[in-house]
Amino acid sequence: MRKTIIEAIVSGTFGSVAMIPFGILFRAFDMRVGHYGPKFAALYLEDPGRAALFLQHLVLGWVSAIPLCLLPLHRLSVSAALGAGSLYGVAYYVVVNSLALPVYFSDPLPWNLGITVIIPSLVVHIAFGAAVAYGVYYLRGRASAA
Repeated sequence: MRKTIIEAIVSGTFGSVAMIPFGILFRAFDMRVGHYGPKFAALYLEDPGRAALFLQHLVLGWVSAIPLCLLPLHRLSVSAALGAGSLYGVAYYVVVNSLALPVYFSDPLPWNLGITVIIPSLVVHIAFGAAVAYGVYYLRGRASAA
């Protein structure tokens, strides 16, 4: 259990940070990304600042990394582990960001808003899943080599 928590924190942090350059790039093109971070934070903070949003981003990354930390990714090739992580990112986007969050916040589904709303969030979640999977793969490889 302790090992899984450490893996989730380390790989979840790696995945959360890996999303940021993609988000910056999409924002530079005025595409919607990071839409639900402030909305979610507003549920428990009156005026969430950048530091609170970043901390929330990390904590959600840790929690979201747990399912990948439960898979035997170290037994796969690195490309298969990255593929599994990418598929997880797609599934996470579909279930959480394109369905659960829009329904909870009474927003239109991204599928009704167009490809320019879908692509940015989908890409950052694929990057997250691939980065987390690689983090788990790397950590377990180092542990077995020790």
